[in-house]
Amino acid sequence: MTKILLVEDEGILRTTLAQQLEAEGYQVLTAADGERGLELAREGSPDLCIFDVMLPRLDGLSLCRIVSKEQEVPIILLTARSAEMDRVIGLDSGADDYIVKPFGLSELLARIRSALRRASKHSETVLRLGPVVIDFASHRVWVNDKEVKLSSKEFGLLATLMRNRGIVLVRDTLLSEVWGMDFEGDPRTLDVHIRWLRMKLEADPDRPELIKTVRGVGYRID
Repeated sequence: MTKILLVEDEGILRTTLAQQLEAEGYQVLTAADGERGLELAREGSPDLCIFDVMLPRLDGLSLCRIVSKEQEVPIILLTARSAEMDRVIGLDSGADDYIVKPFGLSELLARIRSALRRASKHSETVLRLGPVVIDFASHRVWVNDKEVKLSSKEFGLLATLMRNRGIVLVRDTLLSEVWGMDFEGDPRTLDVHIRWLRMKLEADPDRPELIKTVRGVGYRID
């Protein structure tokens, strides 16, 4: 059973979320302050953590920094603050996702599933596909035994496609996985980055053999 650690100081919200998550089949550990949350993170080996940012005794950002350094576990932050800089600080603290209060249960569950899916796929260290080798631990890529330098977004796209080899990934899925669920920019940026990837990986970018376009749907890697 997937174990979730929920650290939230608002008693009613903590109890309600725990009950809802348990109803969805998760095992839930709860804490009302950051210090107790840290103890449970170390003792309970959770599969995913949900931390409120504003916590007594040890705030959520500090808790996130400590846990992310000690464990390979996805972390979702909860906060009432929605400013972009707050989200940036949260993600820079080691969080995998960020959700602003108030939120619906369906949104939280979607973010939990997405974070767990990414964590499961990230357990593979090296993937090989034809002439392409991607090393997730070192964040490096080789084509025909020659290292290729990729931007963080290019690497994220390639990693997502290779981990889903043979599966058509729709545009919204790729944008969500690489740019985040809150992406509000021009969706055509995906096509631009795919083009850049092809220029670095394909023998002939105009006739791609690796990254295929499925018109009207998205992209697939074979």
